[in-house]
Amino acid sequence: MAKHNRWSKVKHRKAAVEKKRSKAWTKIIRAVMVAARAAGPDPSANTSLRFAMDEARYANIPRDTVERAIKKATGEGAGDNFETMRYEGYAPGGVAVIVDALTDNRTRTIADVRLAFSDAEGNVGATGSVAYMFAQRGEISLAPSAKVNGDRVMEIAIDAGAEDVEEPGDEESGWTVYTDPVAFENVKLKLEGAGLSVAEAAISMIPANRVEVRGEQAKGLMDLVDALEELDDVQKVYHNGVIPDDELAKME
Repeated sequence: MAKHNRWSKVKHRKAAVEKKRSKAWTKIIRAVMVAARAAGPDPSANTSLRFAMDEARYANIPRDTVERAIKKATGEGAGDNFETMRYEGYAPGGVAVIVDALTDNRTRTIADVRLAFSDAEGNVGATGSVAYMFAQRGEISLAPSAKVNGDRVMEIAIDAGAEDVEEPGDEESGWTVYTDPVAFENVKLKLEGAGLSVAEAAISMIPANRVEVRGEQAKGLMDLVDALEELDDVQKVYHNGVIPDDELAKME
């Protein structure tokens, strides 16, 4: 599976890191609140809340901030009612895109999403138009470390039920472990229990095949993803595009 570490570096140079972090925190806290409101404040009995709290931990959001969000979400008459929405479409070059959102206003969100696609010369499709190209899988990214033994990572992960293990793409990335959604938590706990540092872990939509794009199509894809991730209602953006390193180098 292709890694996008080089792309990440380009994106971080394009925007202020603090602004990115602030927006990411806001989205994670919203996910925590929605999960708590939907199924209660106890993470041991609420899987969605447990996953959202883990994501908050990996993003270094203070625990008291998360706890305040849970209390606010489960208090009497708490807040707005958010719903989960999924949009599908195509970026330039025929790249398939899935957008997951949490919104309290469907009309606003779909208008914003359509505008982002239109500005990038892509288009929003019907439900199911691209989802079949992706599979839901657990994705666990280990923190980069020269001390991590790849054979040990593979042994622990596979024994715990992982489906695939991907080696680092460069010295600034870590090993990535892919799992069936059912085995996700067990694999993550086994890795952490073995002393391995998890940088990110989430249930993701992983594409079955990748589409390589270059030139204006590559720029259009990057612009679309950036525009979607800037939207407050958008939680996750998945796509099957690949921009080769030499093409990314031209954009730096």
